[in-house]
Amino acid sequence: MRTTGLRAPRPALLTALLAVVVTVAALVVVVVLRPRPATDGGDGAAVPPLRGPVPATPTCGAGPCRQLAAMTVGTVPIALLADAEGGAGRVRVGPEPGTVIELAIAELGVRLGENSLRCIEGVTSACLIRGEAKDAPGGAYGELLVDRGGRWTSAGKPYFADAGTLSLYDVTADGVPDVIVVRHECPGMTPGTPQCQAAPVLAEAYELGGNSIGCTWKVTAPSDLPGWPDVRLTRTDLHACPS
Repeated sequence: MRTTGLRAPRPALLTALLAVVVTVAALVVVVVLRPRPATDGGDGAAVPPLRGPVPATPTCGAGPCRQLAAMTVGTVPIALLADAEGGAGRVRVGPEPGTVIELAIAELGVRLGENSLRCIEGVTSACLIRGEAKDAPGGAYGELLVDRGGRWTSAGKPYFADAGTLSLYDVTADGVPDVIVVRHECPGMTPGTPQCQAAPVLAEAYELGGNSIGCTWKVTAPSDLPGWPDVRLTRTDLHACPS
């Protein structure tokens, strides 16, 4: 005798199928509407960081700053600020209020003036702020600010020229400016003393990172160097520095 299996009625099957379809659709809606976390890659876009507060109008020392000099590097305005005596130096980068950078050489005691700012635009742009050293007659301090990907920062340790001359120039012709420091060649003597000030001078060139490129031959006075007082050198002017 043949056994026949039981079949569910057709209306019951349609009802069950419709319930499954509704459930799947509801799950899809939940997944689509669920908030996505911010990510740094893939399909999700990173959430940009919030900008910090806009800096207030800077002060120099105990009073308001005054602008001593200004230049534009690319499209970025650079302004040198100081107090009434040329001290307490600051550099403002960008349109006012901009970003204000305090200068390390301000703590060393410098007198800044209208010729204290020198900038060069290049593959890497830079500005040199130079000022007369109050505590070292005939000397000058210089501080380098470098543009690294749109962010201007101090390059670090200031430069000191006991012959009073610092300049910025692309010595190696690679599109990146270099720092030129003019100093007396007086081994074993104290910089700034009459004996050292009477010694011959030479110019030493440095890369932005602080590495020495080389020195010129000794000359009688800084005015004997090419381009003085804004000394300009080429690689052919340089050789190994005196040890």
